[in-house]
This record gives sequence, C-alpha cells and structure tokens, in this order.
Amino acid sequence: MQNPDAIFPDRKFLDVVVVGEALIDVVISPEGIREHPGGSPANVAYGLGRLGVPTGLLTALGDDERGAAIEAHLSGAGVTLLPGSYSLDRTAVATANVAPDGSATYEFDVDWDLDPVAPADLPKVLHTGSIATFLTPGADAVKKLLQQSHRGCMVTYDPNIRPSLLGSHTEAKAIFEDLAQLTDVVKLSDEDAKWLYPRMSLDDTASHILGLGTDLAVITKGSEGSLLTTPTTQLAIPAVKSEVADTIGAGDSYMAALIFGLLSSGTGSFTPAALERLGKTASMAAAITVGRAGANPPTEAELRDALEQGGMPSDSEGTWRWRRGRDARRPPVRPRAKRCQPCVEPRRPGCRGLCPRCADVH
Repeated sequence: MQNPDAIFPDRKFLDVVVVGEALIDVVISPEGIREHPGGSPANVAYGLGRLGVPTGLLTALGDDERGAAIEAHLSGAGVTLLPGSYSLDRTAVATANVAPDGSATYEFDVDWDLDPVAPADLPKVLHTGSIATFLTPGADAVKKLLQQSHRGCMVTYDPNIRPSLLGSHTEAKAIFEDLAQLTDVVKLSDEDAKWLYPRMSLDDTASHILGLGTDLAVITKGSEGSLLTTPTTQLAIPAVKSEVADTIGAGDSYMAALIFGLLSSGTGSFTPAALERLGKTASMAAAITVGRAGANPPTEAELRDALEQGGMPSDSEGTWRWRRGRDARRPPVRPRAKRCQPCVEPRRPGCRGLCPRCADVH
C-alpha cells in the first residue's frame, strides 16, 4: 500500500477529494465531431473547481496527449490531479452520439485501475461514482477507500449507471447497495433508479436507499426536476427552464453543485430549508450546463448571479411532504397564528406544513 502522504500531499487544503475515472469524450453530433475531457467523477471535480471549491481528483490516466489534455483541463479549474493518477497504458475514451434533441448515448473504451489508498487526513467530502465503482480491478480499491473513510468524512456517491460496462443486473445492484451503505448522500438519475429497481416507484426507490443507511437520497428527473428525500422529509424541486444545447454533464454539474451546497450549509445539515436551498442550487447549475455545449458547468459567480436574479420561476416552489414511519419525527410545531410572519402567507386551518415563501414551519 502506498504512503498516504504520497497520495494526498495537500490533503489538508482540499475540501473535496473525488475518486473516479477521467477520460476523453468524443462527441458526434449533427454539427460534427469534437473531443473534450470527460468522465463523470472528473466532471464533478471540474464543476467543483469552477465553483471555487478546493478539490483534488484521484484517477487513472495514460501518459499520453489525451492524459495531458485532461490534466490541463482540470488545472484550469483549479483542480489538483493527485499523485498516482498516471497509472494506465493509455487514456480512456467515451464516444457520445448526440441526437438532434440533445440526448446522448455512449460507447466506452475504458480500463480502470487504482493503487490502494489509505488517506490519513480526510477531506470534508469524499465523492466517487460511475464506472470507477463497478469496473474491476479499480472498483475494489474504491470500495476499500470508502470502508476506511465513511466514518471520518461525508461520502457522496453517484452510480451513473452505464449498462454496457456492467455485469449482470443482480451483480451491479449488489455492488451499488454495498457502496450505498458506506455513503451519506446518494444521487442517481431516474434512469439509474429504473434500471436498478424496475419494479419500484421513485418514491419507493428513495426509501429503499435510505433503508441502506444513507442520510439523503437524491433522484434527478431531467426536465421534471428532482426529488430529495431524507428519513423525515421529501422535497420535489422543479427543473429550471432552459434551452437545451445538449445534456452532457448535466447530472455531474448537479452533483457538483449539490456538494457545493452541502459545504456552504454545513455537511450533514438536512433541515427542510437547507434541503430546499440544495435542490434549487443544484437544479440551477444543471440548467446552466444544459444550455451550453459539452460538460461546461457554471462558475461560482455565474451560479450565484443566476440564483440572485430569481432563476427559479415564481410558481416553482418545492413541494414538501412529511414522511411518516417509525423513525419519522415532525419538527416542533409553533403556536397557531392567523398568518405566517413576516411573509403574511395565509395559514390553512390545521396546517403544519412548510410555508412556501419563508421556509418556516407553522
């Protein structure tokens, strides 16, 4: 096993460490063919860097022109490529075929390997996901890292299912559930959810994931928004309307902004108001990304400007539902009042829900 000091030399200065694949996306669209750096974990790291979060990426690259292009791309966003990341004979490639409606399908030429890692000092957040958590031999090292880290920092996980690279459905689901037990936040798309649990509704899928020990389950639904679920509450956040250039990197931009929001509000803060801010922030980041070609997430300034300018339409407040169950607990109910102050939102008789204007319980 390598010396952790050699793996994370600047770990004390990193808020987030991302572990996973980085590759070159070859995008074939009606406009032509172009290449740019990609890979879900690398996109998340890049998105965090653009948002001003001190971030390191531990990955597996080839010592070639494409590997150098990926490092330069990440460095441009302030992301540190961690030692040990040049471990392959050649850099992986994913070919994305983009349809006229902006949707994409993928083909992969990917190897994934990772030296064993045992960081002594953990970042605030450790993120992993996608191919890196399923493709051996590197997936074994990722799992061991999560086993060593999940009690010492917040762990986030986005499986970003790629069926063409997975084994049997049963095997892939078992891998996902093993890792979900080691994480605090699981984010997946509705397509991921339906592939993993084809007989479950999205609500039931979220509940099942929480039952594995996760504190927050997030399911994104494209143009239909996203669903954020904790053991006590559930929030539906509508998508921000945006003209779609293509959908590449939208989910990764959402994930990066979700981590950004967790760091801003305090990791582990899943109050109703905090969840609403998380959902709106992540949805806005995804909307900005789909409006631009390629995986091109917003900067911190762009995201804050969009949110301050009222990026969410006036009729798009999140829809809350208190979850019932043995472990569900309502927040303290404040004395009844005719109106919620200071926003003067009328209170319905017997209502104990969340005020859609001021995010207060009344």
